[in-house]
Amino acid sequence: MSFVLERDPSKLTTGVQVKQAGGVRGVHFSSPHPSMSFPSSKLLGDCDLFPKEFSIVVTLKVTSIAPKRNEYIFSLKDQEERGQVILGLRISKKRLHFLFRGHGGVVEHSVFRGAGLADNQWHTLVLGVDSHHVRLTVDCNTPLEMPFPSDLNIQGSKFHIGSRGRWKGLYSGLLRQLVLVPGLDATHHICPSSDPQLAVLSVSPLLSDLHVNEREETEERVSVGLERSCSELVQGQMWFNPLRKSLYLCDGAVWISVLEDHKRLDYVLEHQVLTTSSETHDVEVFHVAGMGLMAAMAHRSASGSAVYLWNNTGFQLYQNISTYGALAWRHFSMGKKIFLVVSNSDGGPDKRKESETDISVIYKWSKRSKQFVQFQTLQTHCARDWEAFNINQHTYLAVANHRQGDNNHTIDSVIYKWNGMTKSFEVHQMLRTSGAYDWEFFTVGPYHFLVVANAFDGVTTSVDSVIYIWVRGSFQVFQTIKTFCATDWEMFQIGSRFFLVVANGHRLHGKGPSQYAINSTIYELDMTGQLFVRFQDIVTYRYRYANTLICKVHYEDMFCVITCDCSHFNLSSSPHTCPSLQCSGLGVLQPRGGIFSGCRKLLQRRILLTQQNQFILA
Repeated sequence: MSFVLERDPSKLTTGVQVKQAGGVRGVHFSSPHPSMSFPSSKLLGDCDLFPKEFSIVVTLKVTSIAPKRNEYIFSLKDQEERGQVILGLRISKKRLHFLFRGHGGVVEHSVFRGAGLADNQWHTLVLGVDSHHVRLTVDCNTPLEMPFPSDLNIQGSKFHIGSRGRWKGLYSGLLRQLVLVPGLDATHHICPSSDPQLAVLSVSPLLSDLHVNEREETEERVSVGLERSCSELVQGQMWFNPLRKSLYLCDGAVWISVLEDHKRLDYVLEHQVLTTSSETHDVEVFHVAGMGLMAAMAHRSASGSAVYLWNNTGFQLYQNISTYGALAWRHFSMGKKIFLVVSNSDGGPDKRKESETDISVIYKWSKRSKQFVQFQTLQTHCARDWEAFNINQHTYLAVANHRQGDNNHTIDSVIYKWNGMTKSFEVHQMLRTSGAYDWEFFTVGPYHFLVVANAFDGVTTSVDSVIYIWVRGSFQVFQTIKTFCATDWEMFQIGSRFFLVVANGHRLHGKGPSQYAINSTIYELDMTGQLFVRFQDIVTYRYRYANTLICKVHYEDMFCVITCDCSHFNLSSSPHTCPSLQCSGLGVLQPRGGIFSGCRKLLQRRILLTQQNQFILA
């Protein structure tokens, strides 16, 4: 509504009137004026496809409708095809119709019977849509559900408010709010409500702000809506923002926060896309004192990898580093000294073809040159991951050696220990692994654990991954867990409960067929039994690799983030989902405020929210 309504009632266009019913204002349409239409690009930017998950919030008052009459609350039409509706909300005497262009260009209907809207009362509707269903909630009551298709092409289309761009079907009731918001279900923004028939998400100032003379005649001191202006006229008045769940007080110039709710995740938005020199296998984000936020990206090509620096709007290239088939970066520090270690998989410029050894490199941050400089080289074997950790004030580095040569996957991965005398890392312990992909170090009370993700033993992906425990100066086997091409482990804690989650890739044995739909699993530490037990399975899928995205996430609750690959699919239809996913990484986040995280390859991260003692797809 805010796209077509002016705040000043003197500027209302022909065919649009503000009327009041039951002390509540709404818009009445007497003609389908062009000013009540606008291009979809004004609201949805350059998107060619309508979002796969969205909600429509409407507050309306329907007086009476003739038995055979249909009236449009809004419509989205293709400008090139006269009369062709792409998306629309239509009301009749006893039914609410949600219209959409289906397969083959045929307009289909989701019909909600018994909605009981034509009763001369105000009602607030929330229409939540995902790729399979459309859900209608009336006045915060139990929702009704119907099927819905995906991939609505909206290129060159136009929104029409209160009509479908012509006299026939013009809406005759009052319309108070009409809001399109991202996310499957916007009901939690407005429900529960003390007045569910007039629940507010975003009402135009024209319909919510009282004029000066009206304000003097009422004792209303709190306004509700997404946007309000603060001036001397409303000094001392309070404003509640239902989206932020925050209360503000106007001091005559600016709004002062009185009460704020914690931020929560509603959507994952693409913030920046970085064009890299080649396929990017890993992103490591870290902070350097005096410089700010940096990100090291592991590029596969021999042209090297890169370090980026954050400049308040995005990451910009800061330093190129010579790497050879880089697979992973890890940042760590010792005192005030900052280091980066990279896993090289193509040896180096002098590598002989018959050699089965790679040279991985530790870099140290130079305060003088403000660059990372080579510090130490270590022999590795197609290393997939590094893990840095501290035990009893000693620093350790664990490398996950994946394979030696093309076929030998059951080899030693190595734990290095910092020697303060020689100023270098030295071999501390060798652990036998099978196609190791990842290490995860964590601590529970006084106990230190290290878990390896074993992926392949040369024959099958059905291998044991191993949890080790630190005992008298070395790691000993604590527990083995059957995994299937495990590529990542993450540990997280909720209250006093400790969890481990593994990303399984696929099931393969010998020359048989691969099974790509497979469970990734969350395990919980049983304090009594002193072992990790299965807590929940999450179905995931595997495909190939691609490129790099930067994502910005806002939320308060605990989320488990599964990194998956969408390289075989066109992501333009949705900024947050893809049909099939390769679980190549996991992350668990619990920040306060905004977090920027690098997504490896052309990745989609599935966000899993804790709810009722299990994780659900958010």
